[in-house]
Amino acid sequence: MDRYALIIDGGKVETPEYRAVINPADGSVVGQMPLATAAELDRVVDAARRAFPEWRDTSDERRKALCRAVADALEEKKEELARLLTAEQGKPLAKLGSRFEMDGAIGWTRATAELNLPIEVIEEGADGRVEVHRKPIGVVGSITPWNYPVMIGCWHVIPAIRAGNTVVIKPSPLTPLATIRMVEIMNTVLPRGVVNVITGDDDLAAEMSCHQGFDKMVFTGSTATGKKVMASAVDTLKRLTLELGGNDAGIVLPDVDIASAAEGIFWGAFLNNGQTCAALKRLYVHECVYDDVCDELVRIAGTAKTGNGLEADTVFGPVQNKAQFDHVSELVNDARANGGRVLVGGNPLGGDGYFYPITLVADVDNGVRLVDEEQFGPVLPIIRYATVDEALQKANASPFGLGGSVWSSDLAAAKALASKLECGSAWVNNHGAIQPNAPFGGVKQSGIGVEFGAEGLKEFTVVQTVFS
Repeated sequence: MDRYALIIDGGKVETPEYRAVINPADGSVVGQMPLATAAELDRVVDAARRAFPEWRDTSDERRKALCRAVADALEEKKEELARLLTAEQGKPLAKLGSRFEMDGAIGWTRATAELNLPIEVIEEGADGRVEVHRKPIGVVGSITPWNYPVMIGCWHVIPAIRAGNTVVIKPSPLTPLATIRMVEIMNTVLPRGVVNVITGDDDLAAEMSCHQGFDKMVFTGSTATGKKVMASAVDTLKRLTLELGGNDAGIVLPDVDIASAAEGIFWGAFLNNGQTCAALKRLYVHECVYDDVCDELVRIAGTAKTGNGLEADTVFGPVQNKAQFDHVSELVNDARANGGRVLVGGNPLGGDGYFYPITLVADVDNGVRLVDEEQFGPVLPIIRYATVDEALQKANASPFGLGGSVWSSDLAAAKALASKLECGSAWVNNHGAIQPNAPFGGVKQSGIGVEFGAEGLKEFTVVQTVFS
């Protein structure tokens, strides 16, 4: 069984202890994850700090070229990384699974490589010139989740190094192996110490966020953990970008094209088996189309197989880990006990893996845990409403604000309603579509700061105003 190593200062570093990484589809061991200690954390931070001055002073064009080279290197190893992703994360190799994630990671890397941060001249005249410069921050600590290990890793790493920072990335202990391999591949083209990877338990992440050697932390994950990252960063006043939990609402208006909308709703809810921060997690449907929308979603659900990600016809893999599997089961059982009507699914599939089928639960409402909490799995609650004002009030009655959507044949009316949703991204007749040139981030307890595009790149810089 392969034993992986930390990547520090361009080289492999062994650790005293290792832990098995488990395939959620069958319980087999994928590989051995190194368990870093405080000593390795100090060592990796020191390596990133030593590499920073030279990388900061590298020309902008050179950094751009090296980011392009990273994309080329990942492209060359795309299939290897995709198979490793499927083994440790569980998502299908084909369909919208691991190869899809790799395409996204490579595409985002290429797009981010082309971004620029030009000097902004805000005043020029007889009295002088005033410029705004964007400068790299220093050493960036990255903590990534288990749902999209490689793609979110690239979302963190590439803008950081494009802006001139060095990085230490720590992946989830549930899915560390593809990230280790990704960083190893990056180090074939980048200078030593620019990108490093360290792995271990969640307490290692806590040590990172309070470590004085980091100038910024980037975290994607739960709101509860994001609050801990924020709290532990206080003493050093680290810069933060936090992309946190979501409980995205969708509102279906009575004039909707049911067949077309249902397809978009289904994939907006169940992409990556529902294990997506900006998945559609609560669906509010007008009473006059409620039954028809439910029927169409059930029909679509019947066409998608849940199974081992290596099987060619698998559309949805297992839930990634037992804790999440148990959480999904608990929420469905609670909804059923509180009057929820399970239209399809609703019980684990059994076997060695954490397989839970696509599940639709009707006749629930705000106040039921499945509606109020983020399920982060293959379950969608469907809530009936009578007036648009009622739907909007219920959609906004959440501490989260990552994304939201409106589904209608009247684009102007849908856009007007979408603008009233309290969320960072609002979609019309779509849900979850993101792109590398459009800012993405949450409001309320769904995060601080944005990712992607020029606005996301600026998050990895500090402002210096130059008067001359």
